[in-house]
Amino acid sequence: MNTDKFNTRVSPTWCSGCGVFGYFTALKQTLTNLGLGPDDVCIFYDIGCSSNMASFMNSYGFNGLHGRSLPAACGASLAHHQIPIISVAGDGGAYGEGLNHFIATCRANYNVTFTVVNNQLYSLTTGQTSPTTQQGRKTKSTPFGAIETQFNPLVAAITNHASFVARGFSLNLPHLTDILTKAIKNPGFSFVDILTPCITWNKKNQPDAWYQERVYELDKDGYPLPQAIKLALEEPNKLPLGIFYQEKRPAYSASLPQLKDKPLVQQSIENIDIGELVKEFI
Repeated sequence: MNTDKFNTRVSPTWCSGCGVFGYFTALKQTLTNLGLGPDDVCIFYDIGCSSNMASFMNSYGFNGLHGRSLPAACGASLAHHQIPIISVAGDGGAYGEGLNHFIATCRANYNVTFTVVNNQLYSLTTGQTSPTTQQGRKTKSTPFGAIETQFNPLVAAITNHASFVARGFSLNLPHLTDILTKAIKNPGFSFVDILTPCITWNKKNQPDAWYQERVYELDKDGYPLPQAIKLALEEPNKLPLGIFYQEKRPAYSASLPQLKDKPLVQQSIENIDIGELVKEFI
């Protein structure tokens, strides 16, 4: 299927060979496969290499502050939970500045698909350490090696009961497209961590060696909680790809009687009298 409808007149400015190209291609293919067009989806972007996609992706979109793409996406989901709401961030914004929003969204189960392009660095600012940088790694900001232990977003999402937790690889497009399709279809919060090589600043974790020696596909869609956590903890020696965990529970909007039958944007507010409510605060 032709995905050109999602292209703007602006060409991507990522480094030649950047893994974000793979995610960009997989996302456009996913939306096309689902029969969605630019007017049928709303995408919320963070700040960083992957979030530059806001200029290249033809759809409804919004650029949030660094680490703050999820709150805006959750707000849109409350207003119109019947359309696909997608949030795009890098590992720095998602697991650093935005970690509290990530955990809160897992717990609440908003109908949002959160895709995190994880290259283990703050690459837009030339390669400083991020929460997913491996301990001991030397970067511009840690010339003697990173002291902090590596954050594991999959374990955080599973233990906070996100209803869909998965990991993809930006250079395995068919597999990543399949994961993204299932994530968007999930009625609740879907989290997809996407391993993405940075060919400019992450010289160690290169796609033709480090990743290819470690990635492998899981054999089924979802595992019991203890096994899902065990699989998520295989990093860095092994990097499973696929759906780690799924939990059936109502999305946030489905638990609100005001939104259960009709999204907010389809409700009339013309005949609502807030006079009595105002009196309570005067």
